[in-house]
Amino acid sequence: NAYMLGLTLIIPLSVWLAARLGERRLILGSLLLFGIASGLVAQAGSIESLIGWRLLQGLGGGLLLPIGQALAYRQFPAAQRAHLTGVVLLVALMVPALSPAAGGLIVEALSWRWIFYLNMPLALLVFALGLLWLQADQPTTERPTLDVRGLLLAVATLSLLLMAVSLASAPTTRHLAGGVLLIGAITLWLYLRDGWHKPDAVLDLQLLKSPSLRLAMLIYLFVPGVFTGTNMIAVLYLHDLGFGAAQTGALMLSWAAASGVAIMLGKRSFNRIGPKPLLIAGMLLQCLGIVLLMRIEQPAAAPLIIAYALMGLGGSLCSVTAQTLAFVGIAPEKMAHSSALWNINRQLGFCLGTALLSSLLGALGGDGFRYCFLAAAVLTLLPMVAVLRFDASKVLALLSPPSLQEKST
Repeated sequence: NAYMLGLTLIIPLSVWLAARLGERRLILGSLLLFGIASGLVAQAGSIESLIGWRLLQGLGGGLLLPIGQALAYRQFPAAQRAHLTGVVLLVALMVPALSPAAGGLIVEALSWRWIFYLNMPLALLVFALGLLWLQADQPTTERPTLDVRGLLLAVATLSLLLMAVSLASAPTTRHLAGGVLLIGAITLWLYLRDGWHKPDAVLDLQLLKSPSLRLAMLIYLFVPGVFTGTNMIAVLYLHDLGFGAAQTGALMLSWAAASGVAIMLGKRSFNRIGPKPLLIAGMLLQCLGIVLLMRIEQPAAAPLIIAYALMGLGGSLCSVTAQTLAFVGIAPEKMAHSSALWNINRQLGFCLGTALLSSLLGALGGDGFRYCFLAAAVLTLLPMVAVLRFDASKVLALLSPPSLQEKST
């Protein structure tokens, strides 16, 4: 929770820091901070120091994705952003596919501390590549002002929401989650009221007027976010059925393989058919995988592999489509703000999906797995109405080559 808190809270500050320090300096500095904090985590001698250094590690790592994402997408025109998204997500597939098995081997052969020691040479390698590949920041005389009130409200809102998620996940504190969530909702309202028309707001909330960005954020909350919670519930369910940790972890390989197919399909199809068919197919496939998982009562490998493959195919089809849709019409100068909003929504989606389903399972008890899976299947389909009502014509127009646009006019 401390790592997740640091990872999320630093994102609202990313736009101001990038304008103040430069994107290249900020990425390199974040890599150094992440690597140093990893070493401090590995040497922690108490739970208190472990939590503190994990918070620092999150603060370092939290800037890498929004700043790096904005930097990359700014280099590509709208018609090439689906290809970029596919490449980035294919690389990201290695995390769920390989890290559970690799982490287990490292812990068994050495200790948990080596998980963090091994971050250090990797961070140093990426730091060296950043020095070689990233262009130097352009000198500027502008010194952007920091919206302190907006920043404090944003940080308070995110802190309260993450605290509510943490409280909801633990049975002994679940009764406090509702009150904290209500305070967080009030703080969110104050933040939106304060920053909606403010020209120097910490985040440009006017970007939320974009139907494409709004729909993409909604999809990420209800499809990848719900899968995160579904997978956690599935681990407990399969344990009750007699599956071991290695068997359960191996199921993510079928998920990753199907995800790779979905990402390649989404990358090649987005410009040709647009986002709506891909999103509809993705939601239906993930829902079907969850329903199949719900119907498994005996530890049978083949149906589980099919269920995880369907969830990987559907969830990643939605992920690659939503991420491309979020940035397809964003102007280069607004890319940093849109990337920050996207990544805050992404982090909250993962947290909220897990908290919601774990709270439901806690309320229903050990026999509530089927109801949790049913709830996850329904939640996956909730954005369907918004997708069907979405006007994709403007998106398809942005993706048309200039020569075709000139001929049509």
